[in-house]
Amino acid sequence: SYTFYVIARDAAGNSSEASVPVTFKTLAGQVDTVPPTRPGTPVASAITSSGATLTWAASTDAVGVSGYDVYREAGATDVKVGSPTSPSFALTGLTADTSYTFYVIARDAAGNSSEASVPVTFKTLAGQVGGGCTATYAVSNSWPGGFQGEVTVKNTGTSATTGWTVKWSFPNGQTITQLWSGTHTQTGAAVTVKNVSWNGVLAPGASTSFGFGASWTGTNGVPSTVTCTAP
Repeated sequence: SYTFYVIARDAAGNSSEASVPVTFKTLAGQVDTVPPTRPGTPVASAITSSGATLTWAASTDAVGVSGYDVYREAGATDVKVGSPTSPSFALTGLTADTSYTFYVIARDAAGNSSEASVPVTFKTLAGQVGGGCTATYAVSNSWPGGFQGEVTVKNTGTSATTGWTVKWSFPNGQTITQLWSGTHTQTGAAVTVKNVSWNGVLAPGASTSFGFGASWTGTNGVPSTVTCTAP
């Protein structure tokens, strides 16, 4: 509580009678009790025998999202594997040819935590001998009813590839209308893309990419798993 009053003065230094005082009380300090929104379902890409990259749609918050916690389902007690500040996390140290399930929780500066995201489950590749590749899926542009996507293919093996094949399944009925720098087939939700003559040979560590245009209605979710195989 505070009480204030006012006195007027003139140039000769005369002061008035004090005003009637006013008393008021400042508000209590505001406490943020609203948690961030639920993160989007993680997408696993660039899957190898020992790692993968998770990406998800960012959460929103009345004040601001301060970070995310990434968890691996592990029976009775799930394991926190990282706390990135952006909606992406690189997983390392995984076991080859093994299924994993991960989910994400957002948090704000006040310590509020969101509802856990829908989990994503994927299987690491079998140990690669010589060849091997990863594929990273991204939406580069989107508009009502349509979008443009790009997939980057990288040779993660120790010898040059002679070709590659990328596969994924669309979650919401999207349909590819055109694709460049690759040849594709789509059966229902399942998409298969193979290299063309000039981009199938990749030296170890080298990358190439292909792009596509597609249509969507209602929701434009990203595939939960994008795989790449190479001879």
